[in-house]
Amino acid sequence: MNRIERFLATVERRPVDRPAGWLGMPTSEAVPGLLAHFGVADLAALKRRLDDDVWPIEVPFHRPPANHIACAFDFAKASGDDYEERTLTAPGFFEDKDDPVCLAEFDWPNPAEHMDPAECRRAVQETPDDFARLGIMWSAHFQDACSAFGMENALMTMLTAPAMFRAVIDRITEFYLTANRIFYEAAGDLLHAVLIGNDFGSQTGLMVSPAALREFVFPGTRQLIEQAHSYGLKVIHHSCGAVADIIPDLIGLGADVIHPIQALAAGMAPDRLARDFGGKVAFCGGIDAQDLLVNGNPGDLKAKVRELRGLFPTGLILSPSHEAVLPDVPPANIEAIFTALHEA
Repeated sequence: MNRIERFLATVERRPVDRPAGWLGMPTSEAVPGLLAHFGVADLAALKRRLDDDVWPIEVPFHRPPANHIACAFDFAKASGDDYEERTLTAPGFFEDKDDPVCLAEFDWPNPAEHMDPAECRRAVQETPDDFARLGIMWSAHFQDACSAFGMENALMTMLTAPAMFRAVIDRITEFYLTANRIFYEAAGDLLHAVLIGNDFGSQTGLMVSPAALREFVFPGTRQLIEQAHSYGLKVIHHSCGAVADIIPDLIGLGADVIHPIQALAAGMAPDRLARDFGGKVAFCGGIDAQDLLVNGNPGDLKAKVRELRGLFPTGLILSPSHEAVLPDVPPANIEAIFTALHEA
């Protein structure tokens, strides 16, 4: 099988020669150590050296200060210029507002003013055509809504002024539907899948009740998934944390893949997920990035990959449980993952 065939077969839970694998997205601080360890010149050579299957593509988006689709809204009242320092708990533009009429007071960005279809097309065309191309859309309408109010205020607004919260999250969803349409139409048939999502879970449980997610958040999630499917794309839905209680909801919303398997979060053990959901949806992740990937040794990593391959003969894109590979990850552990992935 080639990379694209293997990726699609894994997502569709069909037989594969080996599970699909994804390095994830090493941070700029992590890249030099990885290149030095593997003796390669750049990230492209690293991915070929590993025989990675997935090529992530960031959406070109230009709106200062962040110039990033995941940071399109400047809701924070004192955000500064460094989006890396932003938090969802910072006071937001709508923190003390409860009347949807006030939405007109905010400077809502227009995706068409910050995205160039030709640049979007080039971003896809310039990636190797023998990898499964994954658009990193994020489309984090829930997290952005939390930022719009400040997280504590947002969750309170759900209860005290539900029409206000709904108006804000729906307006954010409209932004992403427009932005994603621009990217999808520019990409044409060159794209295979997209990653969207929000963090719904903590280490021990959901941040809000399933009922609240179903009322306020999942209608937008359904729209985003259905839009991607209308362009023939597979959808990887991301949420960190303990989200086992809403996996049936995500399946019902149309997600093709649940990302990640954050194995140390409550209820997210791979054996449980394989037992309860393995015949209903595919997964991505499984290699614990909180402890094992950082503190384990190559033997530990190889053993974990073999365990996961036993649990998921298909239907699992093997990958670190967080897509951002940090500089504290020993490169030898990354090598061990892909060595074991390629074992007969």
